[in-house]
Amino acid sequence: MGHVEISHLEYYLPDGRVLFDDASFRVGEGSAVALVGANGAGKTTLLRMIAGDTQPHGGTVTVSGGLGVMRQFVGTTGREDQRETPGALPADASVRDLLVSVAPQRIAVAARTVDAAELAMMAQDDEKSQMAYAQALADWADAGGYEYETDWDVCTTAALGMPFDRAQFRGLNTLSGGEQKRLVLEALLRGPEEVLLLDEPDNYLDVPGKRWLEEAIRSTSKTVLFISHDRELLSRAADKIISVESGFGGGGSSVWVHGGGFESFHEARKERFARFEELGRRWDEEHAKLKKLVVTLRQAASVSHALATRYAAAQTRLKKFEDAGRPEEPPREQSISMRLKGGRTGVRAVTLEKLGLTGLMMPFDLEVYYGERVAVLGSNGSGKSHFLRMLAGDETVAHTGTWKLGARVVAGHFRQTHAHPELFGRTVRSIVEEEHALDRKAAMGVLRRYELDKQEEQRFESLSGGQQARLMILKLELDGVTALLLDEPTDNLDLESAEALQEGLEAFDGTVLCVTHDRWFAKTFDRFLVFGSDGKVYESPEPVWDEARVQRER
Repeated sequence: MGHVEISHLEYYLPDGRVLFDDASFRVGEGSAVALVGANGAGKTTLLRMIAGDTQPHGGTVTVSGGLGVMRQFVGTTGREDQRETPGALPADASVRDLLVSVAPQRIAVAARTVDAAELAMMAQDDEKSQMAYAQALADWADAGGYEYETDWDVCTTAALGMPFDRAQFRGLNTLSGGEQKRLVLEALLRGPEEVLLLDEPDNYLDVPGKRWLEEAIRSTSKTVLFISHDRELLSRAADKIISVESGFGGGGSSVWVHGGGFESFHEARKERFARFEELGRRWDEEHAKLKKLVVTLRQAASVSHALATRYAAAQTRLKKFEDAGRPEEPPREQSISMRLKGGRTGVRAVTLEKLGLTGLMMPFDLEVYYGERVAVLGSNGSGKSHFLRMLAGDETVAHTGTWKLGARVVAGHFRQTHAHPELFGRTVRSIVEEEHALDRKAAMGVLRRYELDKQEEQRFESLSGGQQARLMILKLELDGVTALLLDEPTDNLDLESAEALQEGLEAFDGTVLCVTHDRWFAKTFDRFLVFGSDGKVYESPEPVWDEARVQRER
């Protein structure tokens, strides 16, 4: 059974800043360990070093038992920097290409050899190309390729509802993000590798998919190290928590291992910070006492030479104390303040009459009143994102019936995918300054509140998913919107940012409609609009995750 161990790992960013200067931890055989921490603290970089995508500048990485990797961006990312994204596939990639990309090396090499031989034979069907194709097929058989196709058949049936022979040439661009992730997870969990690295495996999964993932992590005999910001998933699936914590000043991130689960993580972290503060306070008190003693004895020794020896001893003691140094500073805690102000609008913020989403949802009526918090729930593909896009003014969303926003309602739309090509190539500070007419001082002030001031000169596309999400929420704040249309806003946010968003929404003087699969986050809403798999929209007094049970009761 496999394990992961990193020892005294060092890594420096291209600009010379320290990301890690002495990171060490071990993930034991058969355990499920969650990696948490602030956006940009280095979690994905840490996984990339373990996977071998990025080389550390010092220290060692040891992995036993074979390694299966789900990278942060699965399949075709849709990002401008896709070629630089580890594991990313071309825009025209197929289901088969995705499965090959996460297969063991021998299978991947044999599969690509077969592909190349097929293309060569299509270009020139002569004896040489036929022989090369026959040899490629023989190598595919020797590598165990046909056995893998049997496993892939199980994977595509579970994830896509169709056998491999029908699914293999389907374009990845026809699959949802959730379908792509589920397909990769199915393949890795059935593969031979004993260690799995999963970077945000729950993103884009609906709640049934997340529950399946929780059970899969709990029941597998493999060793699993995963990054997630989903508090329910962390609570249900992780045996142990490894926290990546940013250091003060130019110091690198540190790694702290909490031996318990997520339920006890926050309290243990609070106690740990309290110990840091107590040790620092005791050091300061002792330092003050020693300095006072030295001053007192210096004055006394000037009068009585008999005290000179005590004065010299006190000086030595103070120097040794100061040379030993103050206790380690606690990691820097994030301080994010989202000031979503809003404003008074008409009583009816949103009104729908016999609204139907063509090919998705049957007609329904709805009134949303000023100040309400409405969670929009339902499985992937049920039309929730289309619904928000329509309310945001996207005229390409096909629908029947009518809808309107109330008086003084200014809607702000947060998109799940952060697909903002208009922002590519622009720095964080220029986006804030130019689009919201802020001078540098004001721009840096708001960026500091969102913990984005250190990224002021970074281009939008180089930000982490969580940093992009925080920037888009900041833009909504600066736009002065009075109604928020949020599509999976917590998907990429770290734990502190998600909690800051919850606090910001509580103080928001306006209306919120939010698509979410975040069970923890959904508990904070007061109305629940469910897009059913039967094409009907209905309200529920509480969050609905087991739709089959609800439909039986209805």
